[in-house]
Amino acid sequence: MGLLSSRSLLSGIFLLVGLYIAFENKLPQLNQERIRAARQELFSSSKVSPKILIVSLFSAEADVWYEHLPGTQFGDLQAQTISVPGLSPQYPSVYCNADGDICQITTGMSEINAATTITSVILSGKFDFRKTYFLIAGIAGVNPKHGTLGSVALSQFAVQVALQYEIDPREVPSHWETGYFSFGTANPATYPTEFYGTEVFELNGALRDLAAGFASLATLNDTDYSQDYRSKFGAAGEAYHPATVPPSVLKCDVTTSDNFFSGYRLGDTFEKVVSTWTSGLGKYCMSAMEDNAVLEVLVRFHVSGLVDYNRAILLRTGSNFDRAPPGVDAVTHLRGEHLNGIQIARANIYLAGIEIVKGIVGGWDTVFTQGVPASNYVGDIFGTLGGIPDFRPGDSLKVKN
Repeated sequence: MGLLSSRSLLSGIFLLVGLYIAFENKLPQLNQERIRAARQELFSSSKVSPKILIVSLFSAEADVWYEHLPGTQFGDLQAQTISVPGLSPQYPSVYCNADGDICQITTGMSEINAATTITSVILSGKFDFRKTYFLIAGIAGVNPKHGTLGSVALSQFAVQVALQYEIDPREVPSHWETGYFSFGTANPATYPTEFYGTEVFELNGALRDLAAGFASLATLNDTDYSQDYRSKFGAAGEAYHPATVPPSVLKCDVTTSDNFFSGYRLGDTFEKVVSTWTSGLGKYCMSAMEDNAVLEVLVRFHVSGLVDYNRAILLRTGSNFDRAPPGVDAVTHLRGEHLNGIQIARANIYLAGIEIVKGIVGGWDTVFTQGVPASNYVGDIFGTLGGIPDFRPGDSLKVKN
C-alpha cells in the first residue's frame, strides 16, 4: 500500500506540473484575447463617438455653450445627458447634442479635479474617443505684455510653472529675484535636471494654427468697462502696449498652477520659467490651473490607444490681468477688481470656440477624420509618445523617483 500510495502521489504531482506548464503557455494568448475582448466592448457601436469634446473647467465656462449652441445647426448641447461614475459631484454628467457629434464635460477647477474627471470619462466605457478632438476652453489670467482682457489664446505649450522648489522670497540670497528655482538646480532661471514628467507639454502646432485661423473668423466681445481698465496700462510703457488694445486671437502659451498668482514679480518669474523650460520656444500669455493635468491624462491614454493626443486644442481667454496696472495696488487688483473681464472672456470662449467647432465638423470628411499631421514634436518632456522634445536641451534626463 505504501508503494502504491507513493506512485499515486508522484503521478498526481506530474499531472499538476503538466497542467501548470500547459496553462502557463496559454497565458499570453488568454491575456491577448481578454484585451481584444475588452477593447471590442469599449469601442462597440453603442458608444457615443464625438467629433469634439468641449472641456470646460467650471460652470461659467460651460453655461455659455448651453445658452448659445441651440441657436446653431448643431442644436441643443444638452439633448443627451450621460452620467459617468467618477466625475465631480458638482458636474456629474457629460452632455451631447442629439447626434453625438459634439459633447461637453465640466471638470471642476484645479489640477486634481481636471485629471480625475478626464480619466473617469475616458475609462467609463460610454464613449469612443479615438478620433475625438479635445477642445480645452476656459478663462485665464492674461499677461499684459502679450494680451488683454478678452484676448483669445491658442497654445502650443503648457508649462506647470509651480512644479519646482520654493523658498520664501524674504529669505533668498540678495541677488535672487525670486524664491522659485527648478528641481535639481541651485539658482533661478535654470533648466531643471530632475523631472516628474508633467513640466512641459507640446501640442500639435499645425492643428493649433488651423484652430487659430478658425477662431480669427469671430467678432470678439468687448465692453466699455474692460476698455477703461485696460487703458490704465498705457502708463506702464511700450512693453505693455498689448494690454491697451482691443481683444484679438493670439498664438501664445499657458501656465498651469493651482496657486492663483498675481503681481509683477510672480508674473515676470513665471514668464522666465516658461522661456527657460521651453528653451525659448514658449511665450507665456495665459495663466490657468488645469491644462497640464488634462494633457497628462491624454498622453497616458494615447499610449493605450484610447485617445489621440495629437487632437488636443488648448484655448484660453483673458478674464483678468495677472498683475495690477499703474495706480492700482496688488490686493485691490486681485480682489476688488477680480475677474474684471470675465463677461467678455466667457463670451469669447464661445465666439471663438464655435468657429473652431464649425471648422472641424465642416471639414470632417476632407481633413479632420484622419487627423492633422504635426510638423513639430508633440508630447511630454519624457518623449512618451516618441521623438525627442525640441524644447529639452541635450539628451540628459533624470527621472525623479
